[in-house]
Amino acid sequence: MSLSAALRALPLHPRVLWAKLAAPIDPPLMAIVATLLACGMMVLASASADNPLRLVSQAGNLAVALTLMRIAAQIPPQGLMRLAPPVYVLAVLLLVAVALAGDVSKGARRWLNLGVARIQPSEIMKIAMPMMLAWYFQKREAMAAWHDFVVAALILLLPVGLIAKQPDLGTAVVVAATGLFAIFLAGLSWKLVVPVLAAAAAGVVLLVASGDSICRPEVDWPGLREYQKHRVCTLLDPGSDPLGKGFHTIQSTIALGSGAILGKGWMQGTQAHLEFLPERHTDFIFAVAGEEFGLVGGIALLLLYAALIGRGLMIAAGAPTLFARLLAASLALSYFAYAFVNIGMVSGILPVVGVPLPFVSYGGSALVALLLGVGILMSIQKHRMLVQK
Repeated sequence: MSLSAALRALPLHPRVLWAKLAAPIDPPLMAIVATLLACGMMVLASASADNPLRLVSQAGNLAVALTLMRIAAQIPPQGLMRLAPPVYVLAVLLLVAVALAGDVSKGARRWLNLGVARIQPSEIMKIAMPMMLAWYFQKREAMAAWHDFVVAALILLLPVGLIAKQPDLGTAVVVAATGLFAIFLAGLSWKLVVPVLAAAAAGVVLLVASGDSICRPEVDWPGLREYQKHRVCTLLDPGSDPLGKGFHTIQSTIALGSGAILGKGWMQGTQAHLEFLPERHTDFIFAVAGEEFGLVGGIALLLLYAALIGRGLMIAAGAPTLFARLLAASLALSYFAYAFVNIGMVSGILPVVGVPLPFVSYGGSALVALLLGVGILMSIQKHRMLVQK
């Protein structure tokens, strides 16, 4: 036997090892995510020019997140289904722990200190919610009735209420959207959806039309805190408080507009590097990308997100069970919710809320949740192919 043949026979030969490592990876999905991550690290390097250690920290976050993605990709959908209820219950208990003894940062109680690490349990719920609802409807696949959708709504409202109470309206919106995607795809009638959408559209029109009167200081908005009211009011008229609540929106739209078609060039963004743009490494990193890479760069990111969502929906369409279909589709559409809310916030068409740009913004908890979702999509695709074989 030749030396090359002997090496190929060894279980640790590079080809064999690579085949084992790459086995659960869906190549199109991995290529899209890898491109997004590369773009994210490039933009983050510019946004964090004043703090290079932040880039090192994000590289560590990425290593952990990719490892967890690889583990999730190995778990078959049946295993994910068994994990759904305990993961959901754990996430709810952690949210309750945050409400009782969480760390306060920037006026919000969102973090839980476990001694060895600080975690944001609301990020766990972004995965736990679609898993739980997919599990619930799988159990009732042959006998779903109207009251099952009521129970599903309660399953959704409990954690969303706890997250909104922190307060973290942005994450609450994303978790709610992910859950609503699962409920709708489980068979919720359009007759119930259309009136809600019509009422929401009418509410937006009414809000815009009456903005001057309801945004007066003496007017209270039930259910919202004062700063949340200010965020909506400055969205309607950023110039009403240009150095306060409207500062973020004004500076981000200036950054986007100044990038023009091709941008100013990598590391050449003045809004970011002269520190006019707040939270440029997290919530407003899309403004950095728009300033430095222009309209072309912004469209490229949008196309990558569209490709990611499209691939996720393709995986969902080919999934063999209701659980896998609902889980894959709601995870894929959650990336739409992430991107839509963040880009809408940065471009001034939505209020400022704390939602990161997926795979681009700095942050460990969000990156772990996002790549866990990718790992679950890979698992569904891998095990569908195994069943077909």
